[in-house]
Amino acid sequence: MVLKLLNYTEIKTKITSIFAFLMTIAYIYSLNKPINWRLTLIFFVSMFVFDLTTTAINNYIDTKTNHQTLDFKRGTALMIIYVLFLISAGFGLYLAYLTDVVVLLLGAVCFICGVFYTFGPVPISRQPLGEIFSGLFYGLLIPFLLLYINMPEGTYLTLKLGLDLVSLEMKVIPLITVILLSIAPICTTANIMLANNICDVDKDISVMRYTLPYYLGNKPALYLFAALYYMPYAAIIAMVAGGMLSPICLTALVTLIFVQKNINTFFKLQDKEKTFICSIKNYVIIMASITLVIFISGLL
Repeated sequence: MVLKLLNYTEIKTKITSIFAFLMTIAYIYSLNKPINWRLTLIFFVSMFVFDLTTTAINNYIDTKTNHQTLDFKRGTALMIIYVLFLISAGFGLYLAYLTDVVVLLLGAVCFICGVFYTFGPVPISRQPLGEIFSGLFYGLLIPFLLLYINMPEGTYLTLKLGLDLVSLEMKVIPLITVILLSIAPICTTANIMLANNICDVDKDISVMRYTLPYYLGNKPALYLFAALYYMPYAAIIAMVAGGMLSPICLTALVTLIFVQKNINTFFKLQDKEKTFICSIKNYVIIMASITLVIFISGLL
């Protein structure tokens, strides 16, 4: 039962949310700021369980349209989705109750986009938007929300809602810092989906799924694949130059050697079974190295 559940929710793919979480924790530590573990753990549970929920929804819908089988009866599979969704939403609402309306609104956006990624008349996954949405929601919103609930009030933005006035005050430099920090998880997460769509483009067309590689063409899609891996390294250099990260973090640039090797391998052959793994390897290489060097900078 447990193994079926883990397979249904594809537990092995959850590195995209966990690494973004760990990188942000490392960054907070490097700033020598206290971590509110109560809020952080509530956020983690909501985030992680919702990641499981979206994958379950994706598999439930895809097996219906592709006429594939599930590990459970469809009624049981649907009930699992409901239970996971309620757990995630419950923790999310509790977090919003303990914090403020910004967390509530951003959390609601995450839930809406996660549900409609594969559900609805025009699912996001069947459009050339999957890379953008997955990159932004895993790569940007996880770090931002985690930083928002741990940093002093007003560090990034202040939203006030009233019957006669709605005001939003945004701190430009801190928000730029968050964006630069998020470049790595945004680009590497988007590239996992891009690599998947490049490998599956012919298969996707047969089921009327027109993803980004369909519109770009194979060669431009591959060039985008490579470019997205160079951007995290440019972001690290920019953050060090701007004093946002310690110069020690430049040591992460060494990993470009291994990343480039995987890029070259994928350029030669785009195959789901043989070379798609290159995108997973590059994700782990980039995210693990950045998380590690940021943590080490905090120690030193």
